[in-house]
Amino acid sequence: MKILVSGSSGLVGSALLPVLRSAGHEVIRLVRRPSAPSGPEDSTVLWNPETGELDGNRLEGLDAVVHLAGENIAARRWTAAQKARIRDSRVQGTALLSDRLANLAQPPATLVAASAIGFYGDRGDDLLNEDSSSGNDFLSEVCRQWEAASLPAAEKGIRVVRLRLGIVLSPRGGALAKMLLPFKLGAGGKIGSGQQHMSWIALDDAVGAICHALTDSNLSGPVNAVAPNPTTNLEFTKTLGRVLSRPTLFPMPAFAARIAFGEMAEALLLAGTRVEPRRLADSGYAFQYPTLEGALRHVLDKPARGR
Repeated sequence: MKILVSGSSGLVGSALLPVLRSAGHEVIRLVRRPSAPSGPEDSTVLWNPETGELDGNRLEGLDAVVHLAGENIAARRWTAAQKARIRDSRVQGTALLSDRLANLAQPPATLVAASAIGFYGDRGDDLLNEDSSSGNDFLSEVCRQWEAASLPAAEKGIRVVRLRLGIVLSPRGGALAKMLLPFKLGAGGKIGSGQQHMSWIALDDAVGAICHALTDSNLSGPVNAVAPNPTTNLEFTKTLGRVLSRPTLFPMPAFAARIAFGEMAEALLLAGTRVEPRRLADSGYAFQYPTLEGALRHVLDKPARGR
């Protein structure tokens, strides 16, 4: 297939590109600024969601689009301006791309658009699937607007998969990368009560879920991209310590998290979301790393004990 990918320099996008190319697909990167080609197979299209710059003519002939672009939600403290950047980078970019795709003479068959399990909000012990209602906090509202922005593509007849990603496990970025140093130093511990649920997915399975969504023509609408075994923060802490062979004796109280990270602490550290990948499982996707310890040992290159 001929596939356009936005967010190709991010954690998931940078892992996705070589997988698509090795499978024989032609990949075109949607980028905000010109860059030197990384190789003879590298092709780019320029866009700017803030100004509405995106030449629709460059999008003709595509078979599929993977849309991953968006401001890093944990890059800095959530001021009003930063929250606006988080929202606008997702909503404006998705709206622009969906509008251009919907107006093509021959639109692509498929759009796989990233969303997040932040859609559900803080839901305690409830087990959530794609039919569960949305939450009422900032990230929930962002996700609702983010997903709604892809409606023009769906109304055009493009098969739109809204991939609600959980915590993507990789030492190269995201939550796990931020945890590694204190845990390696033996200063890791649970956050708050430790009973808040964490719904995660190994990076390889995040890429695998995207590839599955590109090729399974029966999959559309919201799809939870999480492993089938969500855990609590306390169990995550214990498991990461065991994989790293380090103690986990230094908890971060909830008040300290709030002081250090402000509003972001409530949404990203203290809130709990227990999500199951019902539609992925029903569609036959086989997870490479369904258990947390196996996933952590893989991404951190730590062999199983006794080996």
